[in-house]
Amino acid sequence: MQASNGHRDIPYRTLGRTREKISVIGVGGYHLGQTSNEKEAIGIVRAAIDRGINFLDNSWDYHDGKSEMRMGKALKDGYRDRAFLMTKVDGRSKKEAAKQIDQSLRRLKTDHVDLMQFHEVIRFEDPDRIFALDGAMEAFLEAKKAGKLRYIGFTGHKDPHVHLYMLEAAARHNFQFDAVQMPLNLMDVHFRSFQHHVLPVLVKNEIGVLGMKSMGAGVILQSKTVTPMECLHYAMNLPTSVVITGMDKMELLEQAIQAAATFRPLSESEVAKLLAKTAAAAASGKFELFKTTSHHDSTAKNPEWLGKDPAEAEELVKMVE
Repeated sequence: MQASNGHRDIPYRTLGRTREKISVIGVGGYHLGQTSNEKEAIGIVRAAIDRGINFLDNSWDYHDGKSEMRMGKALKDGYRDRAFLMTKVDGRSKKEAAKQIDQSLRRLKTDHVDLMQFHEVIRFEDPDRIFALDGAMEAFLEAKKAGKLRYIGFTGHKDPHVHLYMLEAAARHNFQFDAVQMPLNLMDVHFRSFQHHVLPVLVKNEIGVLGMKSMGAGVILQSKTVTPMECLHYAMNLPTSVVITGMDKMELLEQAIQAAATFRPLSESEVAKLLAKTAAAAASGKFELFKTTSHHDSTAKNPEWLGKDPAEAEELVKMVE
């Protein structure tokens, strides 16, 4: 699963059936817009690429576009050609998704991204809206045909069964995603688990696995049960194509590089010991707030980002009334 890339410290893995080679560690875009120091954010992206990290994560809605704009500045001077660039949009309607795709490309200062994803698939109605007539999937497929994106995926953090429903909806429409992003960490395995329910399906179907929230936005570390390195190594030990982690300071980039450089497959007994350390704390999901609260649900706070419901649904409502 791992491949050489000319950088001794950073192993590369294969992104599902795409055969693309991506770094085992990816730069999380959210934190790039969180720091007040734009110069440092740009420096983090460039230093990461120089050190062999080629997978870059972002989203249309991160900090009102600030994260994408900073990444776009970082990718000038030849850096874009060395990166596997991913971003996400929230639009569920064709019109809204198309608008957000074009906005993201302008901010990122590129004519295409390598992977575009439907962001925050956290409701059971999201897949139905995305695959509906005049739904967001139509915008994605048209953008792909126009060369604006190469691969298509989706993300979500709330419930593994919503992910499974999204995959089912895709199958009904004779579509297969190239990548899926989800929480994979030492707490998830004990509570409403993406690892147990979704990961085997992705592996079976050769869909790229994008692991996120290995430390639960830092909340998992507050449990005082595991260290950052244990969190990153555990996520890397799963059949992940990449583990995306937030970096708003150079020290966190160095931590990620160290995790990648020192990773080796964990034995069954080592995994068992780690899971035993987190079992009690993880039981109720209190350290995975993205599952148990709306704190991380940006589209719930900003429903207008989703766009209007499909036109045919509105007509059906009128008929029922």
